[in-house]
Amino acid sequence: MKAAVLREVGKPLAIEELQIRKPGPHEVLIRTVAAGVCHSDLHFVEGSYAFPMPVVLGHESAGVVEAVGGEVRTVAPGDHVITCLSVFCGHCEDCLTGHMSLCRNPEVRPGPGAGPPRLEGATGPVNQFASLSSFAEQMLIHEHACVAIRKDMPLDRAALIGCGVMTGVGAVIHTAQVKPGESVAVIGCGGVGLSAINGAAIAGAARIIAIDAVASKANLARHFGATDFVDASVGDPVAQVMQLTGGGVHHSFEAIGLARTAEQAFEMLRRGGTANVIGMIPVGQTLSLMGAAFLGEKRIQGCSMGSNRFPVDMPRLVDFYLDGRLKLDEMISRRIRLEDVNAAFAEMKTGQIARSVITFDA
Repeated sequence: MKAAVLREVGKPLAIEELQIRKPGPHEVLIRTVAAGVCHSDLHFVEGSYAFPMPVVLGHESAGVVEAVGGEVRTVAPGDHVITCLSVFCGHCEDCLTGHMSLCRNPEVRPGPGAGPPRLEGATGPVNQFASLSSFAEQMLIHEHACVAIRKDMPLDRAALIGCGVMTGVGAVIHTAQVKPGESVAVIGCGGVGLSAINGAAIAGAARIIAIDAVASKANLARHFGATDFVDASVGDPVAQVMQLTGGGVHHSFEAIGLARTAEQAFEMLRRGGTANVIGMIPVGQTLSLMGAAFLGEKRIQGCSMGSNRFPVDMPRLVDFYLDGRLKLDEMISRRIRLEDVNAAFAEMKTGQIARSVITFDA
């Protein structure tokens, strides 16, 4: 099969022929139909986060089940599925207390040396990224890393639910638990930020302020549910939010992954408000917050993949899309081939697009 392999930080991904083994007892072999090019992948290309190399990146995907292991009960050949990097075991403390997205049980996340490699190239084993590696024509994953969905759902749009949409909507509904009538600010109008805006609209937020340094994203943000747009390239975004709201928002969401924007998310809160950091802040960066602000019961918290329960959440999001409540069509800026993945990363860094999606059936 063809796959995009990262062999060195800062270098382009190379399209290579790899071998993928047959499914083990709890594994599923999937024919990849679509894979979103997510900013999280770029973090590893640029070295902001480390991962053993060589590796096949990609973690936002959908496809069709081709084969299953002998003990798989959750999906069957022919099923259409969305994958999720929040692979869960189902019996650890995190899973049993309803925090499936925090599960890190190694039994469902096999690393180097844990049995025969799932992927192998001409020079030896190739590492699997996020238990998925969806920049490839096929994926071999644990059965608890995917969920079956209805077959009338277009798979190129379903792929977006696998990471960016689940993260953004889940951050609003699960992590922050936004209530009808509350106010929300979202910093960053990429795929995750737009999904947070959409999630806030679904949750019934009264005021949804979108913030981005690219003014041309204003109309797109409003289409996803924003009531206001703040151009962060013109003046202090915190001051603008404070002026718009008369004292700050109930909930803010940082969807870029920078220390400064995380600080701004905290600074634009009203008393009793909560800042939610969704973006992947590079390793080593720290935040500086005004200590006295905590006397106003302001809070800041992290978010892992929207605090999801993806086997339940993702089919519901599919229903939301098909009912017209979840916006996905407008999020896809480009449909590309696997060979165009490096160009997609370069375009992503301009900040002008929401999502490029690799389609394998085209």
